[in-house]
Amino acid sequence: MFIDTHCHLTDSYHTGDLDDVILRANNAGVGIMVCPTADPSDIPGAIDLANTHNNIFATIGIHPEYAGSIVAADFLTDGVLTNPKVIGIGEIGLDYHECDSNKTDQIKLFVDQLEIAKKHKLPVAIHTREAESDTRDILTNEYYGVMHCFTSSWDLAKTMLDRGFYFSASGILTFKNAQEVRDTFAKIPTDRIVIETDSPFCAPVPYRGKTCEPAMVIETARALAQIKNLQLDELETILVENTKKLYSKIVI
Repeated sequence: MFIDTHCHLTDSYHTGDLDDVILRANNAGVGIMVCPTADPSDIPGAIDLANTHNNIFATIGIHPEYAGSIVAADFLTDGVLTNPKVIGIGEIGLDYHECDSNKTDQIKLFVDQLEIAKKHKLPVAIHTREAESDTRDILTNEYYGVMHCFTSSWDLAKTMLDRGFYFSASGILTFKNAQEVRDTFAKIPTDRIVIETDSPFCAPVPYRGKTCEPAMVIETARALAQIKNLQLDELETILVENTKKLYSKIVI
């Protein structure tokens, strides 16, 4: 069984097709899916999906693009985060590629959500883009979790390894121009890696240009197995164990 640790099942691309998406995932050997939130309006939908599907779990968080317009505590409430199917807080973080004019607001939203995660003893799923320095400064060893869809430098990876974080490989690992990413994952210890699709984004080879979905996480697993010189079934077992350690509320 493979686990897609980050797939946006509440996105509109799934409208009217979600049952088929889940079926294709199950048929491909993807037994569990973790649905994160980015837009706060997606939180009720993610929780409903998790509550109504045994093999779907949720992480609840607010993406930095919403910084300055909302208050984290209004959405990440005790009632939401104590739900047994809510296994972490994410995706949260910093994105200076899309917007670097509101860094102060992004940092406040990020820190507020980290403190909520610490209060509830939940792991965090971190989005960081062109914000390595601030991400490194903020993510002290008070927190733990996963660097989602990791494509940043080996230098940041080393720091976050020392702080106990996991690293999630996405379909980007299969891209022709992603040799630096493959080199980084070759260095990251195998027991600190999980995989994801980040669907509907980042469809792996041979599905480039198509809408990504959880069934495609197998292609990322194949690429990672080659990088780590492992048989696919060996890697499968390792990834399940890693995911259970990362997200201790997952029931398999």
